[in-house]
Amino acid sequence: MAVLTAPAPELTHTRRWWILAVLCLSLFMVVVDNTIVNVALPSLSLELGASTTGLQWIVDAYTLVFSALLLAGGHLGDRFGRRRALQLGLVVFAATSTLAALTTSTAQLIGARALMGVGAALIFPATLAIIVAVFTDVRERAAAIGIWSGVTGLAVAAGPVTGGLLLEHFWWGSIFLVNVPVAALALVAGWALVPDSRDPEPGRLDRVGLLTSVVAVGLAIWAIIEGGHRGWTSPEILLAGAASVALLAWFVRYEARLAHPLLDVRLFGNPRFSAASLAIASAFFGLFGFIFLITQYMQLVLGYSPLEAGLRTVPFAVTTGVLSPVSIVLMRRVGTTRVVAAGLGLMSLGFVMASTLDVDSAYVGPVLASMVTMAAGLGLTTSPATEAIMGALPTAKAGVGSAVNDTTRELGGTLGVAVVGSVFASIYGPEVVEALRGQPAEVVAAAEESMGAAVALSAQVPGGEAILAAAQEAFMSGFAAGSLVAAAATALGALIALRWLPPRAR
Repeated sequence: MAVLTAPAPELTHTRRWWILAVLCLSLFMVVVDNTIVNVALPSLSLELGASTTGLQWIVDAYTLVFSALLLAGGHLGDRFGRRRALQLGLVVFAATSTLAALTTSTAQLIGARALMGVGAALIFPATLAIIVAVFTDVRERAAAIGIWSGVTGLAVAAGPVTGGLLLEHFWWGSIFLVNVPVAALALVAGWALVPDSRDPEPGRLDRVGLLTSVVAVGLAIWAIIEGGHRGWTSPEILLAGAASVALLAWFVRYEARLAHPLLDVRLFGNPRFSAASLAIASAFFGLFGFIFLITQYMQLVLGYSPLEAGLRTVPFAVTTGVLSPVSIVLMRRVGTTRVVAAGLGLMSLGFVMASTLDVDSAYVGPVLASMVTMAAGLGLTTSPATEAIMGALPTAKAGVGSAVNDTTRELGGTLGVAVVGSVFASIYGPEVVEALRGQPAEVVAAAEESMGAAVALSAQVPGGEAILAAAQEAFMSGFAAGSLVAAAATALGALIALRWLPPRAR
């Protein structure tokens, strides 16, 4: 049987930009899946009968498993080979995407999305770790990371466009089935082009650290997601939160004693590593929380079709994609601190602008202006912050370091959806109930459940216009509050960057 081997070292250097293209394709697919679902939320609400809680879990089941397994995925890539991790992740992602497309209930879809997170946890850290291994020149590495970050931003915004286009012509399962040919292309190209790399001295497998990290992060994210529904002071949420904190504290102490730890916790003593991680977490907190609301706003309030809503995110994608590589140039001139802080400040301004939108705001005007402003901020933030994180790591530990970078993104994004979604729900529900006082109980209950249900109901019962108007006004109240929460998170991130993020590596 023939043995397939990695490309020869002398070819690796000449093919490095092609290698980057393969890695960016794999990355694009994983990140798109974080946002492509959002544009389908109204369709899923109607066709699967998903409640607001169900919709949040369709989004968050993927993120929960993805985040919980990222450190494990990065470490396994460092130990057994990053190309192997990437290839296995692509196979798992394609198979579980097919499963998601064939589901027929909310519970089945949530389960399939969770399994997709397993594949994503292998793919995501491998892409950035391979970039660090392949691009040995510091300036080229920074440029490659800038392109990698730009693709991340493009994918975040391309999700709604792709989803809208597919939903315009096919059934909702097509937003998952489209992953299969993309994964197949990345799999074949990766096998031909991407060299394998790994930690040459991995030491003993840290099974205890692997298990502890998975449970601790998983509990933290579950508590964040469910806190808004069960109550932040409910016994189960307090227990899960306390257990997560205790496990993380024990994990830090345990890892500090090992000669070959899963994660060298001393890295967090490096302010470029720790402050940049917090900056990324705050950026994705605001971004993912806002995306959860804006896709529903465009379809359920402004009345756009999924495709029309998706196309209106193109300026966001273009702005982020253009400014991500540019931010690396600015970073070299004025330092990481100023660029990251300015980016987070712009994101905060964009969210504040969004909080002023109303039921009949014009897209070409306040909606577009707010989205472009926050996109510019995202483009300026992610590349320099990611470069700061990866620059603090030895190449042998690039997989775990990439996983830390990715985990901060996912933790921030999950927390954003949970907190912003909870703030929105806490305002939307009571306000719509108050506005519909006097209506039949079943009408009020349906409108309170979700904005999608209120829109469907308004077309089916007498006096539907009043129900729709009440739901839209309540939605905008929750939308404004959620946008301001996102603004506060990114403003805090900007202050952290100004105070603790050094301008250059020491």
